[in-house]
Amino acid sequence: MHNRRKVLALSIGAAAAPAAAAAQGPRSFQPGALSLSATPSWPPRENFPLWPGAAPGARNPEPLPRSEITGRTGEYHDLWLRGVTRPDVGVIRPRRPDGRAVLIMPGGGYSFTSIRKEGLDVALVLAARGITGFVLNYRLPGEGWVDRANTPLMDAQRAIRLIRHGAERYGIDPRRIGVLGFSAGGHLAASLLTQYEAPVYRRIDAADAQSARPDFGGLMYAVSNMDQGRSHGGSRANLLGPTPDPAMERRYACDRNITRETPPMYIVHAQDDPTVPFTNAMDLFAGARAARIPVEAHFLLRGGHGFGARLPTTESGSLWPDQYDRWIGEVMGRR
Repeated sequence: MHNRRKVLALSIGAAAAPAAAAAQGPRSFQPGALSLSATPSWPPRENFPLWPGAAPGARNPEPLPRSEITGRTGEYHDLWLRGVTRPDVGVIRPRRPDGRAVLIMPGGGYSFTSIRKEGLDVALVLAARGITGFVLNYRLPGEGWVDRANTPLMDAQRAIRLIRHGAERYGIDPRRIGVLGFSAGGHLAASLLTQYEAPVYRRIDAADAQSARPDFGGLMYAVSNMDQGRSHGGSRANLLGPTPDPAMERRYACDRNITRETPPMYIVHAQDDPTVPFTNAMDLFAGARAARIPVEAHFLLRGGHGFGARLPTTESGSLWPDQYDRWIGEVMGRR
């Protein structure tokens, strides 16, 4: 078994230390509130593994865990993870939890996970609003797993079930557990919203008796489908492989799998996104409207792609954390 903590050779203190400060911070996120140059790390101090042993569909040899810290000296540093063999979840607790919980799914085109910018940083921002954050470090489909296309969804389903099973321990309401995904992580979140009952792995313990249905979902500049030429080519290639199975293309066309049973959806996408076509957000919105489920969409004038929670406060898109916070209250009630 690879010891991923040794492979990363990173201090956990850098990620865990800002949590308390963020939980006390202003409700309007300031881009400078999180250190630009602090060395990012994974996992945070509180974390748990998804699987009691080897993850489903493991092959020998397993991929080698790899990490990459981005950014030059003095700039913001993100942390990209690849070669995830033991997927896990990092927990960021607010100082004053209100019972809500969100499973956060970072993006990276299904070729890496942007674990800091679209994971830990987002959890800190939510913690300032009383929400307990669970950051999912999921397996990447193109790294040798037997059931390639279903591998990320296995991890997402299992994570929700473990969170709900441990609700009392985490001080959360098992009826107010949502998801929030970014880019390819947004596609994974949308996949969970539409495929939470799909039998993609065998039950292994009592936690798997829990429902994997999120109570609400946030989709940030999300990939909505696996259509060639209409979505993000890298995400499609990494999830489905060089010769996609038509059945898998249909399963992961999230915008066309929305039904009356799909949880409420919150969508944010910039019209000038150069990576994931803006039409992906429009298709998700149209699908939700057609199914008559609660949906709110913010189509930003500008913002590009991959902004996480770091848009300048001069741009309207920087308000999304407060809007998401209030939207959850509207669709779930203030229990």
